[in-house]
Amino acid sequence: MKRLLAAATLFAAFSAPALAADTLNVAATPVPHAELLEFVKPMLAKQGVELKVRVFTDYVQPNLQVQQKNLDANFFQHQPYLDEFNASRKTTLVSVTGVHIEPFGAYSSKIKKLDELPEGASVAIPNDATNGGRALLLLAKAGVITLKEGTGITATPKDIVGNPKHIQVRELEAATLARVLKQVDLALINTNYALEAGLTPTADALVIEGNDSPYVNILVARADNKDSEAMQKLAKALHSPEVKAFIADKYKGAVVPAF
Repeated sequence: MKRLLAAATLFAAFSAPALAADTLNVAATPVPHAELLEFVKPMLAKQGVELKVRVFTDYVQPNLQVQQKNLDANFFQHQPYLDEFNASRKTTLVSVTGVHIEPFGAYSSKIKKLDELPEGASVAIPNDATNGGRALLLLAKAGVITLKEGTGITATPKDIVGNPKHIQVRELEAATLARVLKQVDLALINTNYALEAGLTPTADALVIEGNDSPYVNILVARADNKDSEAMQKLAKALHSPEVKAFIADKYKGAVVPAF
């Protein structure tokens, strides 16, 4: 009888289902964020974490879905955008870690140099507060416009105090800017959308931020899960030497590691 019980116990131990791996559901924009997450999937799998990547093409739903606990984290934004989003939407999302910088650029299909901008040129910029301000700051740094003294990342067209070429600023959703490039004289495009459109920021941008840009793209979660073991494994994987080499090889300076 004892032998039978021992055999049954041993059989049960071997036939019991394996413990399920930790699962992280992470929202990301396609390039480079989802690509970086796909790259680290095998690393995490070896550590018992199943990473599921949900691709979004906008800058609003990824935050709302994490806040509502439909997803665990997202990877698409920089800290100034998150700060503004939390303030305006009453969300409470937090940064887990900074990963990379995407130097922001100005593109045109009509001119080769910024000083060729025609009088009354149409210039498209993102319509969200921080990226719109970022675009205006880049135009100001390039000498296209002058902004009110003390204006920062939340600059709006109302802060333009010098406009020698009388450019016409059009505020559009960030995801649409690459698609309207042929309809405007100049478009200020986030690097992820520029890459998706086949543009090479380091070669095609008429002016581009330096690698010292403060707009570090971050992995974002909620306060209740940012320190979970699975989340910290993802953060560590995104800071690995393998990811740094992948970024350098694939993006050729259009994406810069921030670690």
